[in-house]
Parts: sequence; C-alpha cells; structure tokens
Amino acid sequence: MKKIPDKDILLFKSCLVSVEYPGVESSTAFLFDKLGVGYHRDQRQSCCTGLGHYYDLFDQLSTTALAARNFWVARDSGNPNIAVMCATCYAILKKSAEILNENDEAREKINGLLEEGGLGKMVYHKGDIDPHKNIFHAAEILYNKKDLLKDSPHLDFSQFNIATHHACHYCKVHYEDTIGGVRHPMLLDELAASCGAETVGWYDQKRLTCGAGFRQRFTNNDLSLQVTAEKLLSLKENQTDIMLHMCPNCQMQYDRYQPVIEKKQNVKFNIFHLNIAQFLALNMGADPYRVLGIQTHTVPVEPLLKKLGIEPVKTPVENGKIKMDH
Repeated sequence: MKKIPDKDILLFKSCLVSVEYPGVESSTAFLFDKLGVGYHRDQRQSCCTGLGHYYDLFDQLSTTALAARNFWVARDSGNPNIAVMCATCYAILKKSAEILNENDEAREKINGLLEEGGLGKMVYHKGDIDPHKNIFHAAEILYNKKDLLKDSPHLDFSQFNIATHHACHYCKVHYEDTIGGVRHPMLLDELAASCGAETVGWYDQKRLTCGAGFRQRFTNNDLSLQVTAEKLLSLKENQTDIMLHMCPNCQMQYDRYQPVIEKKQNVKFNIFHLNIAQFLALNMGADPYRVLGIQTHTVPVEPLLKKLGIEPVKTPVENGKIKMDH
C-alpha cells in the first residue's frame, strides 16, 4: 500500500465543500486535530477549476496552470503533501501533476505564462509535486489513522443499515492509487468499521455513479436524476438508513435531490447522507451543528441524532446564523 503522510499537509479547500457542506471541512479538521495529523490551511490557495473544467469552461492548460500555482502555495507553506476533501479535486490535481512532470512542452508553456504574469517565483520544476506521493484524499489520511479511530468512543450504530458511495473521481480515474479496491471499493466501509459501525458491504449498484455528471445535472436533468433514482432504489431494497460519502458533489446529488426523486417516484427513501468525516466526527463527540454543520443538509439529520440518543441542541447564534467551527 502507498505510504500516507500524517504531517506537512495542506488541507486543500474545496468550492463545493465551502459552499454546500462546510461541516465537511470542520469535521475533517476536528478529526485531524484529534488524531494528531499535522495540517495547514492557506488563504492563498485557489479553486482546482474542477467544475469549470468538466463544463468545458477551463481547458486543460488553464487548469494545469492553476494547479502549478497551488502546488507552489503548498511548497511555500512547507506543506508539500496535499489532502483534498473532494474527489474531483483529487482527480484534477493528480492529473495536473502528471502533466507538469511528464510533458515538458506543457510545463515550459505554463512557466512562461507565470513569468509573463509576474509570478515567476511560482515556476514549477519537474518533480516538485509527485502525484502518487504528495496528493491524497482526506479519507486516505484518516484511513492511515484507523487504529486510533478504534480507540475512540463509539456510538451504537447497530440499529442502522449503512451503505457507502465511493466517488467516481476517486475510484475510476487513478486506479493504481485507489485504496480498498476499485471493483468493490471498501475504503469508506473499513473506516466505518474502525469505529465499530458495520456496513452492508456490497450491494447492487454500489459502483454506479451518483448521476450528477456535472453538466448533466443541469443540461440533462431527467437522465441525471434517473441514474440517481436507480441507486436510491437499490439502497431502499437493502433497507439503507445511512449513506456515507467522500465527495461533496455526490453528497449534493443525493441529499439535495432525494426529496425531488421521492416526489417523482412516489416513494420514501428515509436515507440520511453524511460525509465520512462527518460520520467519524459525530462518533467522536463532535457538535452536530458547530462541527458537522447538519443545518446545511436538505434531508434533516435530527431524526438520526434522536435515534442515537443525541439531543440536537443548537449552539448560540451569531447574526441569525449558527457559527461554524473552522
């Protein structure tokens, strides 16, 4: 298995996490703090361009140039190991690093653009960032600490059927680096098991995409939701109560659109959607509002808390909003 670091880590901020589920970031930071992971967040970091890239608004050269800048930020901060909370960031950054290291023409052109823009100090040198040794999903960092997770306090999840959804851009792009298998992915399942929560493991349509497809969600919405519904129906057959995610785009597709699909299909799924970091943080006693950020979810999480015996008391409000811990 590839070597996974636990220090000198740039926690790469994600557009969709920040906008849709900020509790994923605060949950990840909560876990890193508890597990002794050395990390840094840098305000100079920019977007990976994933949304724009897969909409064909950013070409590969522009995306790779922005990655080169972000790689410089990581190195300049003394944190050359990059942990992402979004599977799309994971795929984008790894591909960009491969291009910068293997394509001399592209690297020289991007360095020329940086020089012309007055950013000569950000010039990328071949090998500055190794896509296989420096870029990780945050779930992999947590996987590396799963023995410590076993020692954490455990909630009793035995009354729930738990299923996992492993994001396409983690499992289906860089096969050689995927932990836990690509045909029957188990990374999230093993993380859940580390805190005493068993999952259903394999289920029909486990490897099926979430259906978002970036542009498909908006330009071909009916087809997009048909795919999502197919997986939700499979989960219902397994009497799934909780679905664990590792990508904010996937979580959006299920959490935001589950009520829409319920109305279209005239069926109730009653599935709660949590990022793996939110799930593990909840198990370790994190505040559901200030850390997990459950107030940002479309499918209410309070019924799950009630079943777990957790009283969902909201923390103090500032300017009409619950203050998140970041």
